[in-house]
Amino acid sequence: MATDYDASRKTEDEQKEESLEARRLASGDQDKTSGKVDEDEAELADTYELPGADLSHETLSIEVTPKQADEFTCTVCFLVQHESRRSSPAGEVCSDCA
Repeated sequence: MATDYDASRKTEDEQKEESLEARRLASGDQDKTSGKVDEDEAELADTYELPGADLSHETLSIEVTPKQADEFTCTVCFLVQHESRRSSPAGEVCSDCA
């Protein structure tokens, strides 16, 4: 490593502080709260829904269409695929799973 002899010299205290900071950064010991934003826990709890929650008041707006004549169900991933996605003419496996 090249040394710049014209650069100002650091005191021992500055060198120790710099080496401590470098070790802390290398070890990953950073301030755990520095990146966190203060959040209201009660507000977060209100928006969180538990599994198995009552969803009887919800309505779904998805239209389900039956399998078409030019489609097949892959026997590996169980997705309905277009005929052009067959791995072989007689196979029931899509090209992704083949």
